[in-house]
Amino acid sequence: MFWQKRFDEFVARMRVHDLPLHLNLWNGAVFELGQSPRVTVSIPYAKSLRHFFPPTLDSLGHAYVEGEIDVKGRLADIIEVAARLATHGKDHQRPGARMIRHTRKIDAEAIAYHYDVSNEFYALWLDSNMVYSCGYFHSAEDTLEAAQIQKIDHILTKLRIQPGDRLLDIGCGWGALVMRAAEKYGAKTLGITLSRNQYELAQERIAAAGLADRCEVRMEDCRDVVGKFDRITSVGMFEHVGLKHLRSYFAKVQELLADNGVVLNHGITSTSPDSAESPFGGGDFIERYVFPHGELPHIGLVLQEMCAAGLEPVDMENLRRHYALTLNHWVERYEAAGDRLRQIAGEKRWRIWRMYLAGCAHGFAHNWISIHQILAVKAGAAALPLTRNYMYKD
Repeated sequence: MFWQKRFDEFVARMRVHDLPLHLNLWNGAVFELGQSPRVTVSIPYAKSLRHFFPPTLDSLGHAYVEGEIDVKGRLADIIEVAARLATHGKDHQRPGARMIRHTRKIDAEAIAYHYDVSNEFYALWLDSNMVYSCGYFHSAEDTLEAAQIQKIDHILTKLRIQPGDRLLDIGCGWGALVMRAAEKYGAKTLGITLSRNQYELAQERIAAAGLADRCEVRMEDCRDVVGKFDRITSVGMFEHVGLKHLRSYFAKVQELLADNGVVLNHGITSTSPDSAESPFGGGDFIERYVFPHGELPHIGLVLQEMCAAGLEPVDMENLRRHYALTLNHWVERYEAAGDRLRQIAGEKRWRIWRMYLAGCAHGFAHNWISIHQILAVKAGAAALPLTRNYMYKD
């Protein structure tokens, strides 16, 4: 048979690496690729084998999402096996950066695709404040709820926000940061989002908390915002900007920032200066199913474009391990809520997010991708103390 030779070569190559994988073929044939298999992949059709020649995270994820294979095992083991299959595939090269076109319409559609599944979908596996970004853990034993509040407070402390400060949160999600800044720190806050679901729920939460006089959320593109702000935050948003538009994005932030203002940009970064995505096909899967048109800049490029836009980075912190911990919490909650998530989103989207969250947990844990907080001021400004001591005095 035409596929037999290639499949036999694949099995022989993978057995060398002792993969804990059990394969069940449609014709009843069974193959074990290593000692003590922990993952079982059932291949119901001969055509499904094309996803293994060679295996990438994109091809394997595509096969699972589209129902061309079925997988059983602990989710962390499934992702580990997929990563090892991809690692030992024929093509080990990271792809080059894809330059993606970004317009207001394209960006709004991409945000709606990802965030407007339903608010209940996200509420089932996020923390109670629905913070969809990396937490900040004082220890690995911290709860997800604690880590997310600690992250918001860490950001606002870094910014040295004062009562009455005007704060802009670009990509405000469901409003947790702007509400915290208004309620605890006395700031006058504005959050912007392109997601209608986020906007509507944030409005409800602000009203319920009695914060409408000092906390506002709008559906607005950051390119259309006008005014001056003492503090600006951007958390988990600039991944949508695009590599070609980083400088203009930071130039807009610089324009909106008051002369003695401070900005904090918190976002996912590539660990390769030659690629804008995760390796072994992971970025292709995310582009196809999860985050259309997203691009991850290397930290070096971020700093370069910030400086070119007139901002001066004064502090940088790598939170890669914190995101791995955050994602482990999300994965555990997602698995526990599987039946309800299937009802809300359908089988296909449930599978997409299942592989995405677990794959990202693996990626951050293994330094395939990273995340950085960068604190910046207008070039030449003296808006912060000489040392970092103020960030940690509590």
